[in-house]
Amino acid sequence: MRVRVPRESGPGEHRVALTPETVKKLGSRGFEIVVERGAGVTAGFPDDVYDDAGAQLVERSESVGDADGIVRVGAPSPEDVEAMHEGLVLVGFLQPLTDDEGVARLRDRGVVAFAMESIPRITRAQSMDALSSQATVAGYKGVLLAADRSPKLFPMMMTAAGTIAPARVLVLGAGVAGLQAIATARRLGAVVSAFDVRPAVAEQVESLGATFLDLGVRGEETEGGYARELSPEQQSEQQHALEARIPDFDIVITTAAIPGRPAPRLIPAGAVESMRPGSVIVDLAADTGGNCELTSPGHEVTHAGVTIVGFTNVPSLMPQDASRLYARNVAALLEHLAPGGALELDFSDEITSGACVAGRPTEAPA
Repeated sequence: MRVRVPRESGPGEHRVALTPETVKKLGSRGFEIVVERGAGVTAGFPDDVYDDAGAQLVERSESVGDADGIVRVGAPSPEDVEAMHEGLVLVGFLQPLTDDEGVARLRDRGVVAFAMESIPRITRAQSMDALSSQATVAGYKGVLLAADRSPKLFPMMMTAAGTIAPARVLVLGAGVAGLQAIATARRLGAVVSAFDVRPAVAEQVESLGATFLDLGVRGEETEGGYARELSPEQQSEQQHALEARIPDFDIVITTAAIPGRPAPRLIPAGAVESMRPGSVIVDLAADTGGNCELTSPGHEVTHAGVTIVGFTNVPSLMPQDASRLYARNVAALLEHLAPGGALELDFSDEITSGACVAGRPTEAPA
C-alpha cells in the first residue's frame, strides 16, 4: 500500500500524521510511504530525517494519483479533495459529527474515509485512540499555560521570608485531558480538586492525589465513556453550585466536552467576576465553544482581572510529541486496514466499519 503524508494546510496546525519513527516501522511491514517536502518541519522533523527513515520525498504539486491512501491530521480542504481519486483511502480527524458538507464531499468523490474521532472505544482499538492521545497532550499543556499566566507559584514554599501557600487548582471534567491536568498540576505542587458529573471517576481523581468535588449533580455515562448531556435543570443546578465554589480557586482548567455538540456551559460570567484578580481559567473546550461563558475561542482575554485562555487546537502547541502519539495511532489503524501492507477492508470488522464515515465500496481498492 502506497501511503502519502501531506503537509498540513489548516491554520495553526503544526503536527504531522506520520513521524520518521512510524515511517520506518511501516516500511518494514510492507508499506511504501511518500512524504511531501516540509510536512514535518513545524513538528521538528526535517525532510532529511524522513529520507533516512526510508520515505520517498515529493513536492506538494506532484499528483496523488499513484497513492492508495493519504494520512493527515486535519480534514482536507475542498481543493485537496478535488485532487483525490475514487477508491483512495483517507485517514484523519474528519469531523464527521459536525462537518456534514466535508463528509459529503468525500463521499461524492468516492473516497473511502476513516475518521480518527470515530475509532470505537474498545480494548482492541486502544492503540488507535487518537482522541485520548491528543487529549493527554492538551491536559498537560493546559496546566503549563495556566502556570505561565498565574501570578502565584504552584508549590508551597517555605523560605526565610516566610511561607508561600500553594496554588489551588480546580479541574472541571475528569476524562483523559482532565486526569492528565490533575496529574500535571499535582506534580507542580498545587493543591488540586476536580469535578465531574460521573461519580464513577471519583476514584480515579483521588488516586492522583486530588480531591473530588461533590456538587450533588449526577450524570450518566455513554458507551464511549463520555458524560451524557445534562438536562437544562441539571445544568442550571451545576452552574449555581460551581458559582459558589469557584472563588475558592486560583486556577480553573475546564475540559468538559460532548462529541458532536457544543461544549456545556459550566462557568457563567458571574462566577468569573467572583474570582480574585490574577486568577486564571484555561478552557480546553474552546474548540467547541468553551465551558466558560466569557471564553473567546482562539484568543486570550481578561475580564475583571481574570485571564481566560481559550486557545483552540492545544495539542498543536506541542507538535513534536503530539505528532509522535498521533502517528502511532495512525500506524496502528493502517496496519489494521492493510495487514502486511496489502489493503483488506473488512467492513464486518467493528473497527473498520465504526471508523469509516464515507465510501464503503463492494470491492476494496487495490
